Amino acid sequence: MCVLPFFIVLVFPFKICGGLPTNYEYYTLNEITNGLSSVGSQFTLNNRNITVYSGTMHYFRVHRAYWRDRLRKIRAAGLNTVETYVPWNLHEPHSGVYDFGGGGSHMEDFLYLEEFLQLAQEQDLFVILRPGPYISAEYNFGGFPSWLLGKTPMGFRTDESNYLKYVSRYFNKLLPIVRKYQFSKGGPIIAFQIENEYGYTGYGNFAPSKIYLRALRQLYLDNDIVELLVTSDNAIARGDSGTLPGVLFQTVNFGDSPENYLGRLNELQPNKPLMVMEFWIGWFDHWTDNHQTRSTSDMRDVYERILKYPASVNIYMFHGGCNFAFGNGAHLNNDLLDNSAFLPTTTSYDYDAPLNEAGDYTEKYYAVKELLEKYNVVKTFIPDPPELIPRISYSSVVIDKQIKLFEIINNFPPYLLKSKQVIAMENLKINNGSGQSYGYIVYRKENIDLEAGSILKIVGHVCDTVMVLVNGELVSPFLENSSDLNNFGYWRMKDSTLKLNEVKLFNATVDIIVEEWGRMHGGNILQYNQTFKGLWQEQVYINDVEIADWTIIPLEFKKQWINSLEVQDKQSSYDGPCMYQATLLIHDEPKDSYIDMRRWSKGLVIVNGFPLGKYFKLGPQQALYLPAPLLRRGSNSIMVFEHFKASNEISFVTDQIWSNQ
Repeated sequence: MCVLPFFIVLVFPFKICGGLPTNYEYYTLNEITNGLSSVGSQFTLNNRNITVYSGTMHYFRVHRAYWRDRLRKIRAAGLNTVETYVPWNLHEPHSGVYDFGGGGSHMEDFLYLEEFLQLAQEQDLFVILRPGPYISAEYNFGGFPSWLLGKTPMGFRTDESNYLKYVSRYFNKLLPIVRKYQFSKGGPIIAFQIENEYGYTGYGNFAPSKIYLRALRQLYLDNDIVELLVTSDNAIARGDSGTLPGVLFQTVNFGDSPENYLGRLNELQPNKPLMVMEFWIGWFDHWTDNHQTRSTSDMRDVYERILKYPASVNIYMFHGGCNFAFGNGAHLNNDLLDNSAFLPTTTSYDYDAPLNEAGDYTEKYYAVKELLEKYNVVKTFIPDPPELIPRISYSSVVIDKQIKLFEIINNFPPYLLKSKQVIAMENLKINNGSGQSYGYIVYRKENIDLEAGSILKIVGHVCDTVMVLVNGELVSPFLENSSDLNNFGYWRMKDSTLKLNEVKLFNATVDIIVEEWGRMHGGNILQYNQTFKGLWQEQVYINDVEIADWTIIPLEFKKQWINSLEVQDKQSSYDGPCMYQATLLIHDEPKDSYIDMRRWSKGLVIVNGFPLGKYFKLGPQQALYLPAPLLRRGSNSIMVFEHFKASNEISFVTDQIWSNQ
């Protein structure tokens, strides 16, 4: 591929690439005097007309080893820009503790933001950076760190002083890192987005805060950010309520009817360039729904109408990738604050995009490439699409080790906390006051006498799923079909009850294991402070007597703790929460694969200590993408934390499996 380092581009413009300049050669000839400008009806970049043809790729949803490959494929489609969000919750996992790559968090290999920006420039792409602080993105808590919930007061997405204090602290760490990568300073970033679809925070008596937007803008200015500052919203439904008219450049998000949306944007912002920040080329999946797809012909029609209008456009998503580890978000019904309308997003974020979850080309990729060749009047060098990264279906491996969750709690508890009442995981006094963000939380009551037929009652809604053990044995029901989600153990039921035992028990141990399955990534302004996880809405009763004096064990599935578990040789089958292990031997260089989870029920897969992602037999996703960089030559540990009933082996396939295919 003909892409030159930036310093060479400036010294030796227009030299190689078969007579056509690269993107950077064309827009940086002689010297850089201006960045992206929205003065007039046409964007200019360094005083040359430009139409921004962009595609979204989230670096935190793609393994670092594959960033170059994916970026090269984006450029090879004819795009000149890549867009990405910046997730606050990953970069500041604990309050005041930052990870911008190699920082020790479970996602450290996905967080080298500077490297991603450098690679984008290396691959001849400009960058639109969307740091939030709220990003939505169907990501856990919309990118907010969960520890904010433990800081009170907390006026999410408002001008409330405590919220702005933490936003300012984070931005004053982030923005100095990225400011040297601005286009005007010789880097790739041509625009920054302030907030995200902020107009949608209008709800009831609450109106979006212009004071908040001005405060965010000032943070950028105070950190020497000079590039174009933009907002994005639904221009028809929200008008300009989510922006600062005349101060911030407004863009629009939609999936169809481009003439209507662009026409309205033109009314709100006359005599300015038009830009679609999110053209939804596909859609994301919730667990238990059908896999979402959009036909290539439909997508092509709308995309071409945007190009013909004409308008600049960013394709969301161009490459979706994965919600690795605990990254998935969830949807909440806008009118309910009780968790009953909780809809968790799948591990896969394939999005039916031009590049699929594993980076393969789809029909949409070639449709985009063809249309850009037709409509882009600025002719620069476009590389050939690179070869696909091969995948393999490894031979199945037999489960040979296991350790029951009850044994894990007894022998390998990462923490043992005492509490008079049940409390949310975010309010636990761990991680230097940051609480627990992800995983599972166990509420244990020991030495309790249970009359025959004792009834457990959890008042309120659980957040999000529950398993109950009595003396180490699962007594809550298995999940068999989608109707079971309406019963005990799941978020939909309020004030749920469960019979604990048939015969009288003395000095029994009752464990209530609650799974965090993703925090809301969007919803009304009132819901942010209602998205705690665990048991917290009300108290727990047995035979109508409130239970107090709990032992609480948070299970965060951190790598060091996972590797400390002493799994035992598998003796017999077990129905209930249990960690299973198999060994995958690889003799050659590892290759990408998918783990086929159709013979399992529900849980979490861990590869060489890294939590790969969650699975659920009700679909639509039935396999977990396994990038080769997570594997190694020799022995590889594949662990499965299964809630209910396990398979005897772990199987592999070469492609994703959708249950409604």
